[in-house]
Amino acid sequence: MRIALASQSPRRRQLLEQLADQMGFEVVLLPPGPEEDAELLEAVLPQELPTQYVQRVTALKAEAGWRRLLSRGLPTMPVLASDTTVAIDNEILGKPLSREEAKAMLWRLSGRVHTVLTAVALIRGDQPRGDQLTQVLSESEVKFCELSGDWIDWVVATGEPMDKAGAYAIQGHAGAVIEWVKGSPSGIMGLPLFETAQLLRAAQP
Repeated sequence: MRIALASQSPRRRQLLEQLADQMGFEVVLLPPGPEEDAELLEAVLPQELPTQYVQRVTALKAEAGWRRLLSRGLPTMPVLASDTTVAIDNEILGKPLSREEAKAMLWRLSGRVHTVLTAVALIRGDQPRGDQLTQVLSESEVKFCELSGDWIDWVVATGEPMDKAGAYAIQGHAGAVIEWVKGSPSGIMGLPLFETAQLLRAAQP
């Protein structure tokens, strides 16, 4: 079996390849093309809750991946997509648009518990109809220690927070300031392995 990953994230690719080794499938990369507007896809709608947002965006990513598969003339295969968002006080913290915004996000997370939501969607079949799209959702809690201004300035200067939801990556520098995690470490990284394996098994003919 082959599964197309509609993502350009190296971390998601690595995580899916871990499952591929265990479950006996091949990962085919299906990244978005330069003509696609990923920022528009990830725009938050008014009054949208974090859970609604991450599931909606993930479904859109899977559908875009399916159209990509067909337009590139690739053989039909399941298309998998994922999206991760960070939320605190029920407010979505997306990817920072500036260094100042990244600093503000990290100050917001300092010393507090926040939620990390990762949805995974899978499309099978000949047309991307709603009845052929299935989803799972992983929800985790993360506790940061009290952060110092010097650390925040330093980590933002490295550039690492700039393309990360919530301005951090658990596998990056933020790993040294996380007190505890409740939930799925792989989900916080971008692809919850347990939930994804369940999704793939349920989709097998």
